Amino acid sequence: MSNQVEVQKLNFLVAVQTDKFKKLINSYLLDPKQAERFIASVSSAVTVNPELQKCDAGTVLSAALLGEALKLSPSPTLGHYYMVPFEDKKNDRTVATFILGYKGYLQLAMRSGIYKKINVQAVKKGELISYNPFDEEIKLNIIQDELKRETAETTGYYIMFEYNNGFKKTLYWSREKMVQHALRYSKAFGATVAKGKYPGRVPHEDYFSGKYNKADEWVYSSHWYKDFDGMAFKTMIRQLIGKWGIMSVEMQTAFERDNTIETDKGKFEYVDGAEISAAIENNQRIDVRFEDKTESPADESGMSESVLNMSDLE
Repeated sequence: MSNQVEVQKLNFLVAVQTDKFKKLINSYLLDPKQAERFIASVSSAVTVNPELQKCDAGTVLSAALLGEALKLSPSPTLGHYYMVPFEDKKNDRTVATFILGYKGYLQLAMRSGIYKKINVQAVKKGELISYNPFDEEIKLNIIQDELKRETAETTGYYIMFEYNNGFKKTLYWSREKMVQHALRYSKAFGATVAKGKYPGRVPHEDYFSGKYNKADEWVYSSHWYKDFDGMAFKTMIRQLIGKWGIMSVEMQTAFERDNTIETDKGKFEYVDGAEISAAIENNQRIDVRFEDKTESPADESGMSESVLNMSDLE
């Protein structure tokens, strides 16, 4: 067995203690203090996730270096980005990949210096008077009592940004439209009863109404169930900024790499967002098979796994 394979099979917490791994990290970061802080923060994130500890050390490092290049924290508490474990059955390995949280998107947008304002909010029942998609004017009767607003039913989502030069864009989606988006793009959320995998799961409408067996709570672990608003915020950011926003190189990289996994051939393929969120919530792995031949998007950060050649550790 080659040194490359042996190192890849190492637990990150073990590998990061080796001189070769430390040397590689220092060669990328070029700052001993930054490298020390990086190792501590990534090790902390890996320690609290048993499934992440089973990932090839090189893939954990690759995902974490991308986060570092974007100046985002790996702390699950902050929610900037997540390193999610995927089981690559074809190659008999578990890999970690980079998944950006909506708070990470906001961090990158604000840090670019382009945006004077950026805001994404849930619209509560009774607040929306009208929204004109042609001139993008929205009229709201905002609930002034913060506690009442917090507990009020969400009926839609609104996002706006304004550049420093005064250019503005807004977007409003009803909750029904967001549900349809989730049903279309998330197999885990869309299936009424997944055969064998999620036995006894009720339609999403019943779940949100509390009409489900609490003993089956585990089958609703996706964030589309547990944190619908959080998933909706991320969708709104991608919809508006992805189509109309000016994106820095950092943000372009984040958009390209978000919700994708790097295959054994160095290419990228999209992974179901709801399954990703379930893994984030429960520190679980996702089973994947690498079959897609989609071309790899450009990674201008220079921190992709294909760049991080594990032969450097030999």
